[in-house]
Amino acid sequence: MHKFLSRSLLACTFLWSAMSCAQDQNYLTNPGAVAVMDELVSEEGFDRQSLEAIFADASRQQSILDAMARPAEKTKAWYEYREIFLNDKREAQGVAFYQEHRETLERVEQETGVPAEIIVAIIGVETYYGRIAGSYRVIDALSTLAFDYPRRSEFFTKELKHYLILTRDQGMDPLALKGSYAGAMGYGQFMPSSYRSYAIDFDGDSKADIWSNPVDAIGSVANYFKAHGWTPGAEVVVAAELEGEVPEEMMSRGRQLKPRFTVAEFVAAGLVPATETDPDAEAIGIEFELADGREFWLGLHNFYVITRYNHSAMYAMSVYQLSQRIAAGVEG
Repeated sequence: MHKFLSRSLLACTFLWSAMSCAQDQNYLTNPGAVAVMDELVSEEGFDRQSLEAIFADASRQQSILDAMARPAEKTKAWYEYREIFLNDKREAQGVAFYQEHRETLERVEQETGVPAEIIVAIIGVETYYGRIAGSYRVIDALSTLAFDYPRRSEFFTKELKHYLILTRDQGMDPLALKGSYAGAMGYGQFMPSSYRSYAIDFDGDSKADIWSNPVDAIGSVANYFKAHGWTPGAEVVVAAELEGEVPEEMMSRGRQLKPRFTVAEFVAAGLVPATETDPDAEAIGIEFELADGREFWLGLHNFYVITRYNHSAMYAMSVYQLSQRIAAGVEG
């Protein structure tokens, strides 16, 4: 009898602990979540009970924190990184996506000046043309990063608030939408703040659906580029030859990507464009590691605009080179 009671007590204790642990994984009573709820109720007119139901369902995802600790680009050289995006399969599927949505792409290019192939390449790099848009619930991703990732808590807390506002305003279920481990959403992987600033209804149904509507997704990506200053008809990047010791401040390093020196100044410093380029155009020097050496480029204003989508020279070059392969495939 005593032995049976001990086992029963142990089982009950284990069950209670498991339930308690499960409850601890949600964010209902998390101080950061409480502060977010307070702000949304007082400043945005949210219903507190509705918010409490959302945060009671949101759960911490350790796999998201693990993924944030190992971004792919930090462990790959250019010659390795580009192989992810610049391959025959992604090119062929990009050509197919272009042909399927040609009418929309031609309309958006005419209206915004953003080349159709650039839009297609962005969607190709971000989600494999909508095939891989993320399997995490956005509410879990943003809550985990807002409240359990101190290094970027402020950024993700803002994105979480944007997300809750946009789902309310668009009449969407905040517990249903899925995205990347960082909370990026849809064909073009917009963060919630980008959605609220740049997502557009491009098919006239009064809803900006970047998750399941490629027409809206195409229009939204183009609108993002237009808003960030894309110059229609201008060059993006030119190959260059190293003929001298170029000062470090003229080269892209990390997030230093904004053009600040003219092509003429690069020529004087020893980084010379391989083709004729406007000497007054501003550029940034780019150096990429190859398997057997290095290659050099001059990134112009439109290259910088691509980096506004993702702050990486390797990302921007992958988008540009994929876009050129897609354009050639469409023309061929």
